[in-house]
Order: sequence, then C-alpha cells, then structure tokens
Amino acid sequence: MTFNVNRLKAERIAANMTQEEVAERLGKKRTWYAKKESGITNVGVDDLAAIASVLNVTDVSIFFTKNVPETQHLYKKE
Repeated sequence: MTFNVNRLKAERIAANMTQEEVAERLGKKRTWYAKKESGITNVGVDDLAAIASVLNVTDVSIFFTKNVPETQHLYKKE
C-alpha cells in the first residue's frame, strides 16, 4: 500500500480548510503540514490519526492505494 498525498489534499479542500487552519488545529506550523501534504516528508501513523481527526475522516484507509505486484495479478483464461 502506498500513501496517497493527493487524497490528503483533496480531503482538506473538501473540509473547506486551508493548510494554515489544519496546522493550527494540530499545534504545528503551516510548513510542517505543507511538507506532509506535498509528500516531502512522510506522514507517520500518529500524524495521520491526528490529521484525519481534524479533517473529520473516520476511515484512514482512503489515504492509501493498493499496489499489487504484476506477478500476483489474476489473468483470465480465454
């Protein structure tokens, strides 16, 4: 699974919040949050839980995309 920073931004925008507002509610600086949202720095489990809470997201799995190796794909027999 891969963390999807685009979804993080989309949820913030859907919550009608700025990066500054999210950061303020987390007790952090805007630059700290901006680096997380842009993928410059990783989002840890604790940070993700806090951000999800601020954004009122109850299912954090929406922030992840599933990566299935090509060798594990099921192929249809024709």
